[in-house]
Amino acid sequence: MRMNKNGTVTAAHLLKKMDKESLADIFYRYGELSNSRRIAGEIVKARVVKPIETVNNIIDTVGKLAPFRQEHKFYAKLFQALRIAVNHEIEYLQEMLEQALTVLNTGGRLVIISYHSLEDRVVKNFIKTGNFSGEEKKDFYGNAETPFRIINRKGTTPGDRETAINNRARSARLRIAEKI
Repeated sequence: MRMNKNGTVTAAHLLKKMDKESLADIFYRYGELSNSRRIAGEIVKARVVKPIETVNNIIDTVGKLAPFRQEHKFYAKLFQALRIAVNHEIEYLQEMLEQALTVLNTGGRLVIISYHSLEDRVVKNFIKTGNFSGEEKKDFYGNAETPFRIINRKGTTPGDRETAINNRARSARLRIAEKI
């Protein structure tokens, strides 16, 4: 799950060292799993008996919590959460967006493709308000202060033809903004 094979933190390391609350937070925040506390509890219980080091270990540990006929989606969210935590993907995205704001000249365009709702929410809030919380700052007259003019308000998604060629593109969203 590591993007950088030289990195020291692995998913197995996180599952071995993190406390129940931290694991639950990762699963809830990055995987949007509503039963994150139960998942974390099962992992903490299981790792006392045997270390959780492989994908199959994880599946065996939390498999009973996967909703019937939605197992694939459940595991996708679970492994997404672990991947994002291991690679610090959201933090790096935020850092890149802040740097883009300082590097772009007036009239320069910021073009971002996001592949899941977590990334898209961060990008959308930043383009709309200039911060990651999504809170608008207003000037003296009540007008919203933002560093960008949004070019495509809803974002652009791939068409049927494009997703037929590349199925992974189905969740992509392209957002474009121009620095004011």
